[in-house]
Formats: sequence, C-alpha cells, structure tokens
Amino acid sequence: MDNNRQNTTINWYPGHMAKTRRLIGEKYDLIDIVYEIVDARIPFSSKIKDIYNIIGNKPKILIMTKKDLCDEKATNYWIKYYENLGNHVLLVDLNNSNDYKKIIDLTHELMKEKQEKRMAKGMKEKEIKALVIGIPNVGKSTLINRMCGRKVANVGNNPGVTQNLTWLRTRSDILLLDTPGILWPKLENQEVSLNLASFAAIKQEILPLDDVAVHIIKKLYEFYPKILKERYNVTKIDDFIEVYETIGRKIGAMKNNEPDYERISARVVNDLKTENVKGVTFDR
Repeated sequence: MDNNRQNTTINWYPGHMAKTRRLIGEKYDLIDIVYEIVDARIPFSSKIKDIYNIIGNKPKILIMTKKDLCDEKATNYWIKYYENLGNHVLLVDLNNSNDYKKIIDLTHELMKEKQEKRMAKGMKEKEIKALVIGIPNVGKSTLINRMCGRKVANVGNNPGVTQNLTWLRTRSDILLLDTPGILWPKLENQEVSLNLASFAAIKQEILPLDDVAVHIIKKLYEFYPKILKERYNVTKIDDFIEVYETIGRKIGAMKNNEPDYERISARVVNDLKTENVKGVTFDR
C-alpha cells in the first residue's frame, strides 16, 4: 500500500452535485423542514460538512438510518453529541415498517406553531414540504419509499442512483423533495474518506480497493475483534501479508498457494456493502 497516497486530498464533486445545490437554492423558499439523513454506522463521516450553507436556518431533523446494522451503543454517543448541539435526532430501522412514523410525529411537533399561526389567521393547515438531503447511499430512497408507501425512488448500494430533484407525495400531509446525494468538493480527512468508501458512499474507484479493505480490517480489529475472528479467522494484524493469507484460506481465495489479494479485498469490502458484517459503527 502506498503510504504517500494516504495523505492526498481526494477531489470528488460530480456535476450533478453542484447542480443539486443550485436547485435546492431555487426551491429554498418552498421548504418547511429538512430531513438530513446520515448512516448510523458513520454518523460523523456521513454528515454533510457544510449543511447549513445549503439549508440555512430551516427546522431540521437529523435522521440516522440503518439502526439494524450499527453498533447502537457507539452510535448513541453520537446521538447525544448532536442533541447537545441542538439537533433533533431520530435513530431508525427502515426495515421496520413503523419506524418512519416517528419522523411524521416529530415533523408535526416541529411544525405545530407554524400551523397554529395559519389557523389563527383563518387559513387551513398547509401541506408540509420536507427536503430530504444526505450524502450518497445513506438510505434516502428507502426512507422515501417507506413514507410514500410504494416504490417511488430507486434503491441501490451504489452512490449516484438518484439524479434529479423530485417532489413526492407521501401517505401523510408531507410532500418530500428527493435530492441526489451530496458530498463536499474535497475529501481532505483520510479517515472520513476511508469510512465513506467502506460504506459505499463514494464510488469504489475513488480509493484503491486494498486501502479500503485494510481500513475495514483495522477497524474490526480495534473495535470488533470477535467479528474479525468469526468472519475471517484473523486474530492479529501485525503483518498484512499474513492477514491476507489467513483470510484467503478461510474464504478459498488462494492462487498457487498465494493470497488472491484483489479477490480478498473485494470480499472484505463487499461484506459490509451486502450487510454480511453488521453491528458496527466506525466513527468514534
């Protein structure tokens, strides 16, 4: 692994991301509330760094998805951290068909004063317009489909599935504005970059596959040694040639008695992507 490469800034800003920011700005006055979506396994790394430059002072709910895949104890520290900063935070499992109702209830609570003011003027309650925003692959489309009660947004394990801004009607009085995943122009923090790559928030080609796999193995060794042993038979990481050989023998990825490095790296990365490794939170 090239250590010099580890310190380079990653420039990652596809055209549709710049376009998304501009289009959100054009629709800003229509938005009543913001749903900021983050992955509960990387609640710091997956948070848009300049979110308030995009959403200003709109009321916001920070929704942590993938509760069923995270290490809840570790994630709860982040929930408290964000709540102490004044955020309304919800941890949800979108595979639980009722969890989305927590979002609707909190939305009504935060919009109550605004609705009461309208009614005091003799106006009827308005349809609430909510902006759904987050980095790629944090569960925005799954959340939208749950709230709409049907498949209206494409779901995928790869970033860049959603391409346009779309208004979508839900089963309640909330209208959702779906947006493509947004990242910031430069990924300067290598830890954040590797976390994002580990959970498929940036395209696999952006960082070398072996760097991402080694990062995942190190995280599992540091925080989840039991998972590392059970999944890959690895109990120490002093020598990564030995680590790869151990994993190669465990998963049957040896060529001429040598580890198939590319195949092993791909397996480690895909085990997170396909949810074969769960109960983990990498941000601390």
